[in-house]
Order: sequence, then structure tokens, then C-alpha cells
Amino acid sequence: MAALIEVLDGGLGTTVQDGGRTGFRRFGVALSGALDPLWLACANALVGNPDGTAALELRLGGLRLRAAGGRVRAAFAGQAEGELRRAVSRRLTFKPWQSLTLDDGDELTVRVVRGGIAYLAFAGGLDTPPLLGSRATHLRAGMGGVDGRALAAGDRLPLGAAEPQGPERRQAAFRHEDGPIRLLPGPQDDYFTPEALRALTEAEYTVSHEADRMGLRLQGQPLAHEPLLGDEIISDGVAPGAIQVPPDGQPILLAADCQTVGGYPKIATAIRADLPRLAHLLPGDTLRFALATREEALTALRAQRRRFEVWSAGIAACAPAGEVDEAALYSENLVSGVFFEGTLS
Repeated sequence: MAALIEVLDGGLGTTVQDGGRTGFRRFGVALSGALDPLWLACANALVGNPDGTAALELRLGGLRLRAAGGRVRAAFAGQAEGELRRAVSRRLTFKPWQSLTLDDGDELTVRVVRGGIAYLAFAGGLDTPPLLGSRATHLRAGMGGVDGRALAAGDRLPLGAAEPQGPERRQAAFRHEDGPIRLLPGPQDDYFTPEALRALTEAEYTVSHEADRMGLRLQGQPLAHEPLLGDEIISDGVAPGAIQVPPDGQPILLAADCQTVGGYPKIATAIRADLPRLAHLLPGDTLRFALATREEALTALRAQRRRFEVWSAGIAACAPAGEVDEAALYSENLVSGVFFEGTLS
């Protein structure tokens, strides 16, 4: 039997996600996929998978898994607390940003996820049935992943064939850039007063409790529509990153599971390089916006890709969980002097 993952507790909001279901938006099928594709790529790189390989996206924690049918290599990208319980009655604290190998019967628990999101990848990837070329879960549509829903106790997740090879691997956490979320104006910025666009870039907005994989409703300075054009349009295409503004003037920032068309005017669109940062926003968090040009957006995306390439190239071998990392030990100055007590003969 090929190795698989048994779900003992699905936690809160854990889903199967990959690089997304591209090429079907014209048929009304949402992109879906990882909210932070960079951290998904990091988790996959630590176990030797291609960037967009299907993995688990964790939102809050409470996940408990068990390896079955063989050895499984896993890696976690994100901030989390948890433990690895060996079948031989040994418990170890697992470390994010480092791979670990589970033997048959070992259990992995993720108690809490901090920072809004995290990814758990497995060597060979999750081999759930693909739908329209992707294994990504879209909860509202009930498609992809495990029957289109979040994980639950009793689920069995098949893995691609990938027997753990070589030493464990680790790297420092991949950090996203700070600063305002950068925006390209439009495509319907003419539906708003000049004061509205200025308010969007000068005011601070708070993420409301209406926040999920479809989008974030923001609270802050209302954005006024141009009276002669009104507050609705004939429905046209929308995409992740678009900022729709309904009649109440409070912006809605769309995310990976967003619909494919909408009837509210879009004042601006977040640049692609900043979309992964939105995955880490939680209700009550604040954010600011700044306008960018198309050239600045492309430059930012190229720079981000270079940073990931450098990060990937820096992945290094390390000792397995629970064992002494001799390289790290020898690199430290543990004793600053030599002491002798006794007599010499």
C-alpha cells in the first residue's frame, strides 16, 4: 500500500490547495488555489516538490494527522505550535521551515497557526482527485480537494509516490515585504470622485469580521461614487485583488475564491506581488494602500521571484527532528575559556 495521511482531527478551516484552477474563469469557475502561493512554494521546496503541488492550507490550527502505509516526509511553512508523536512513544516539538520524516504510525499535531495562514506539504504531493486540472478546494462551490470541503476526522489523503530520500532540509522563514498594499487604478476609477481615490490611499482600513477566502470587507473612510454614473455597473469580469465598492462606500478586496463577475464598480486592483500578503490579514488588522504604475508592478513581481529563487537556493541539509544538529553545535562558541581543577603529576 502506498503511504497516505489519516486525518484524526481536521482542525478549523484546513483545505487542500494547489496553484489554482486556471483557464476556466470564462465559464464561471473561480481560480481558487493557495491564498499565499509563495509560502505554498516554500513548503513544497522543503520536500522537493514543484511550487504549486497540492498541500494543506491551514487557517487556525487544531489539525492532527497520522502517517499510514509507509514513511512520509513533510514540511511546514508558517508560524505554528505543535508536536510530532513517534509511534515508539517519543514526543518532539516540530519546527516550521524544516522538513521532518514521519514513520508509519507517527502523529503530527498542529495546535495553533499564527499570522493568518500556513502550509503543510508532503513529498510527492497530495494525490486527491483533480477537477478541471486542479486539486484546489473551493468551499462555496463544493469542488476539489476532499469532496469540496474542509478536512474532517476520518479522511484519508493519498500521496504521490515519493519515498523520503536524503537528509532533512531547512531554511529561514520567507518574509514578505512591508508597507502599503500597492494598487493599480481602475478599471472603473472614473465611477468615483477624485476625493474617493485620494481617501483610498490616505486613510487606514480595518479588516471586518466578514473575511474569508472569497474576499475581505474593509471598514474605514467611505469611498464616494460619481453621482452622474451611480454605484452599479453592468456586470463584468473580476479577479483576485480587485477592490469593489458597493453603495455603502466600504471597499471589498477580492481574494482567490472570488466570483468571476460582479456589478459593483472597481476603484483599483492590488498588484500581483502583494496578493500573498493579503492571506495573512485577520479581522481587526489594519492596512493602507498606495498607487503604483504598471512598470512598478512588474518590477515588484520580478524582484519577488528573484527573492524566492535566492531563498530556494539557500535550503540546506539539517539533522532530523529530535537529534543533535552537529553543524549548528560546532558553529557556536559554547565555551569561552578552559578551567582546570586538581593537580598535575
